[in-house]
Amino acid sequence: MIQTESTPNPNSLKFLSENIISAIGTEEFQKDKAKDLSNNFIKELLEFKGVELVLLSKNFLSVKKTEDVSWNELKPMVISHLNHYFENNNEPILKENKNSKSEHIDDDETVKKIIDVLDTKIRPAVARDGGDIKFKSFVNGVVKVELQGSCSGCPSSLMTLKQGVQNLLKHYVKEVNSVEAI
Repeated sequence: MIQTESTPNPNSLKFLSENIISAIGTEEFQKDKAKDLSNNFIKELLEFKGVELVLLSKNFLSVKKTEDVSWNELKPMVISHLNHYFENNNEPILKENKNSKSEHIDDDETVKKIIDVLDTKIRPAVARDGGDIKFKSFVNGVVKVELQGSCSGCPSSLMTLKQGVQNLLKHYVKEVNSVEAI
């Protein structure tokens, strides 16, 4: 059964499933890159009118829509698409790739601390709101991150970034001066 939860972003909705949706962690897909995708489920979802972005995580997916489509229209279509997939498949939408390797191979202790704080303290909270935050770089005291899913373009994400993420990282990792979204 699929349940939905609202997110702080009114144009984004979180769809929760008992099934594992992604076995490879959180991944984001955007409409403008749909033609390059090989995953039919994601490709078809991005073709729905008004769907702008899809974020898949272990047990939920978030859909970000355009202003011109209502959730009354889109929500049943997404639920039906998810139900149809799991009625016909006994595996996650995103499966483990034998060739995939670790995203961050970095020996820098500060970067390891930053990633650890992001993974243990920040990402779970952001996931509750249907989003994700990915580490991109750390240079001269500035951490650059990418906000994904519901967080992408959310009116409150800048405040969350500055008051929440930046404050936590500065508290746990003394080398951090500021955090910026790319």
